[in-house]
Amino acid sequence: MSKIKEKFAELSAKKEKALIAYIMVGYPNENATMAAVRGLIKGGADIIELGFPFSDPLADGPVIQNASMISLNNGTKINRFFNIVKKIRKETNIPLVLMTYTNILYHKGYSKFITEAKNAGIDGFILPDMSIEESKEYIASAKNMADTIFLVSPNTTKSRIEKIAKISSGFLYLVAVYGTTGVKTEIQNYSLKAIKDVKKIIGGKIPVGVGFGVSTPEDVKKYIKAGADAVIVGSAFLKLIEDTPQNKRESSIEAFTKSLKRQTVIK
Repeated sequence: MSKIKEKFAELSAKKEKALIAYIMVGYPNENATMAAVRGLIKGGADIIELGFPFSDPLADGPVIQNASMISLNNGTKINRFFNIVKKIRKETNIPLVLMTYTNILYHKGYSKFITEAKNAGIDGFILPDMSIEESKEYIASAKNMADTIFLVSPNTTKSRIEKIAKISSGFLYLVAVYGTTGVKTEIQNYSLKAIKDVKKIIGGKIPVGVGFGVSTPEDVKKYIKAGADAVIVGSAFLKLIEDTPQNKRESSIEAFTKSLKRQTVIK
């Protein structure tokens, strides 16, 4: 059983849903990354998504695009990324998911990249631009090594959701809104309906995590109430990192994480 699957089983036994937190590695620097990770762990995050910067992040809104650009300008290359993952692994056993774009893996070779990532401590991958039609080599390379987490959206057809869920492992990532990531102002009814529809289609075969535009404890509460097995928060954490002095980042992230995590307990 994968580390991510174990985490969902553990949470289910405790009657909790998962809080998944995203940060961009190397933003605004390595010290900030480590402070953020420590704050997330102390605050009760269940899974951490670690972003690796890409020059053309199509799925990301302005907050993550800015973080990606700063990280790249700081010289965050894949070997440095893996070294940071190893540092994180020395401090925690929390499931770690690498979120980046397909070309990063393709350029090095899927098998080689995934082996190196696994050896560093990565447990799963999210590649927003990886289509199921082109995923055969990627999935084969990741088998028995790491989870392959694919994305669906509110307008994905029933038959395609079934196909995507079949090749996904760890959890299925439901993009809550149309468009890119970012801090949104209110939850749309179509997003809540999409959770119920996707859950019905896949019939409990894999957990459903909801992300894009989730930024407050109230958002988390609403998505959990609608049936999400996990809620993914990203841009809100990056904004907090940006707006908080280095010496207060860890405690600020911890406090915000606790406020989100409280909403994942099933009452």
